[in-house]
Amino acid sequence: MGSDTIIVTGHKMHVQRTGDPSLPAIVFLHGFTGSSETWREVISHLGDGFQTAVIDLWGHGRSDSPENSTDYEMRKQIEDLEQVFSQLNLQKFILVGYSMGGRVALGYAAAHPERIQALVLESASPGLKTESERSERMQRDAKLAGRLLTKPIEDFVDFWENLALFNSQKALPAVKQEAIRAERLSQNPRGLANSLLGIGTGSQPSYWGVLSSLTFPLTLVTGSCDAKFETIAGEMKNSLKNVRHVSVKNAGHAIHVEKPVEFATIINEVAKQN
Repeated sequence: MGSDTIIVTGHKMHVQRTGDPSLPAIVFLHGFTGSSETWREVISHLGDGFQTAVIDLWGHGRSDSPENSTDYEMRKQIEDLEQVFSQLNLQKFILVGYSMGGRVALGYAAAHPERIQALVLESASPGLKTESERSERMQRDAKLAGRLLTKPIEDFVDFWENLALFNSQKALPAVKQEAIRAERLSQNPRGLANSLLGIGTGSQPSYWGVLSSLTFPLTLVTGSCDAKFETIAGEMKNSLKNVRHVSVKNAGHAIHVEKPVEFATIINEVAKQN
């Protein structure tokens, strides 16, 4: 992978790139506590027919961790990504987002549909539907942010990796579990805290009302062991015009980590169809 540093509004955003720039493009956005490294295995299974751009979102990986949480808000991240894609000369591409990165991908695609060849959302939601839900979630995220800023990051990672959402990852080989933990521990606590405050599920706008206006091809990918996001995907399908839902058997929240070959196959299918 080649490495690029893009300057956006005075901050450095890290991008990993593969493939010839003349090839069709696929852009990947990671989830909370992740980085560009999380996509490495999937990309190795894609073949040579694409260029890829894998971005470290603000507060993650090798990108900067701005001190102001407003720099992490959805509107700002969409604007910053648009600058990045323009600087990378990515005119139209398949956009893939996982969890938090899926929410960002949906927000970006809704704002810039002219850039989207196809959208792939892995274990992602359009946000919360009601103000009361958003308020309650913002309070929970603020507490987690405080925990990140007042205790060692190991304390937070211990808590995070034992969420029920990630139970299926405990069946992964030890070496892969250790790599996931190392990626989480490598993050900047300030960056993670500001991500929770700026673009947590409670802080972001709800995109449920936008779904019916989207016309580009959209693929929802969920794991059969992730009941919450299987249900969310089912609800999203009812509002989307051009949608396919793929449920990957014996996988949890992070399909691209647990079943990288299957996930790469899904991306290849999307590319062939679009």
